[in-house]
Amino acid sequence: MLTPKNSGWIEVICGPMFSGKTEELIRRLVRAQYAKQNVAIFKPKTDNRYSDDYIVSHNKRKIKSIILESSEDIYDYKDQADVFGIDEAQFFDNNLIEVSNKLARLGKRVVIAGLDKDYLSKPFGPVSALLSHAEFITKLNAICVTCGDRAFFTKRISKENNQVIIGEKDKYQARCRNCFDKK
Repeated sequence: MLTPKNSGWIEVICGPMFSGKTEELIRRLVRAQYAKQNVAIFKPKTDNRYSDDYIVSHNKRKIKSIILESSEDIYDYKDQADVFGIDEAQFFDNNLIEVSNKLARLGKRVVIAGLDKDYLSKPFGPVSALLSHAEFITKLNAICVTCGDRAFFTKRISKENNQVIIGEKDKYQARCRNCFDKK
């Protein structure tokens, strides 16, 4: 699944925090680079946890990226790449859906990573809608910090209640359904 032959496609990598979404995105993009494909990598300006000009996994693996405020700006790179990597997609606006479809129609491979659910287990940004447009979906899980089972939910442990609060283990935990639902 490296090179689109007759048409492009959309791949979505989703799951809770600490499930390895960015790690998997980087793995796929590095493979495309090894295959001598032109790769463009994007992240939203909102996410500056580790670096301003790299996407960085929790394991500190990183790859150079372009920081954007609007998903529409991704389309400006349509002639510069065959493969488009997009990290932290939940922080982009809903135009990401149309931009991704336009790129796929041009024969581009679009690989998107992001949270599909927020800390209340509600759809988060454009990611949930992108699932219905994607040809390939990878749903990852983490390990529940409470019981050690598979975790599919992100539990906020801080007191903030805005949907978007940038944080790490100081604000979030991966939880299974049972431990997520416990008060």
